Amino acid sequence: MARNREFDIDRAVDRAMDLFWRQGYAETSLPDLLKELSIGSGSFYAAFGSKEQLYLRALDRYTSLQGHDLETALDGTPEIRPAIRGVLASLVEADLADPTRGCLVVNTATQCGDQPQATDRVSTAIRQVESFLAAALERARARGEISAEKNPKELARFLTTFIQGIRIVGGARMEREFMEDALSTAMRALD
Repeated sequence: MARNREFDIDRAVDRAMDLFWRQGYAETSLPDLLKELSIGSGSFYAAFGSKEQLYLRALDRYTSLQGHDLETALDGTPEIRPAIRGVLASLVEADLADPTRGCLVVNTATQCGDQPQATDRVSTAIRQVESFLAAALERARARGEISAEKNPKELARFLTTFIQGIRIVGGARMEREFMEDALSTAMRALD
């Protein structure tokens, strides 16, 4: 008779996500995961298959959470500039508070470039950010908040690239003034 799992899969994925986010994919060993999840190797393999498969699930969870936060910040906002500034400022603050953590998507792009499934998920996450931004910018253009001559998709691609760049620069422990100057310049793209 099969034994029931004695742990919560979703909670385990969240804990693994946090561990991968802190340590990186390569630096996180199977013993690290087993200790963090408080499970044995048999349970680990039965639930997740492999370290890579768990990493992909953790990355999916991360992008889902981040995507939800971005969509919530932009959806239904009465003014696009303060909403986008708020999103960008929150990233700057997160990086200033803990520059070692960064963004799991950026970390994956820089650490797992040889893993096709991981790079596919990174591309999907980037496209999701672009989509949320483009939709919000399109609504803002329709309301007259940004010039009718501005292309929401192009602006969204610029801001998406800027977001990824600011996460990398944050990891380099750049000072607040540097980060805030970059943010102010990015915001002028909406003028």
